[in-house]
Amino acid sequence: MRIANTVSDSIVDGPGLRFTVFTQGCPHHCPGCHNPDTHDPAGGRAVGVEELAETMGSNPLTDGLTLSGGEPFCQAEECAALARLAHEKGLNVWTYTGYTYERLLEGDLPGALELLEQTDVLVDGPFRLAEKSYEALFRGSANQRLIDVKKSRAAGTVVLWTRPDPLAHFVRPES
Repeated sequence: MRIANTVSDSIVDGPGLRFTVFTQGCPHHCPGCHNPDTHDPAGGRAVGVEELAETMGSNPLTDGLTLSGGEPFCQAEECAALARLAHEKGLNVWTYTGYTYERLLEGDLPGALELLEQTDVLVDGPFRLAEKSYEALFRGSANQRLIDVKKSRAAGTVVLWTRPDPLAHFVRPES
């Protein structure tokens, strides 16, 4: 697959410590994009899915894989293969896309349904400079949604991801 770069210890591309892959190639060209160097599909470098999986698995503290871009759905089959390997390692998978969830469900983008099947949380929609917000959790602009893909597919409608309470696993002793 063609990638622009990877980040091994990201804390801004989803919850926890993440291995982030910035795919190369994007048809959206959103004004104000923070990764314009990823737009050219001929840019970046070619790397094997297995090599990325090996790097992804090298840090035992990694919580998840984030597929960003560029546009991961331009290389959906390769991204789905990497996501499958992440799931086999017990990692969660977040995918960023300029497409909407509804558009991806149309099924006419090669491999899109396969990548959705391997995605736990989808950050969807184009980046909109007018809605840019540093307060939009894990998003660049307020129009983008954090979609719980498995719950959405089961419900047949969009179900937004909610951040789990990091203290929920602690139990208060009875007085």
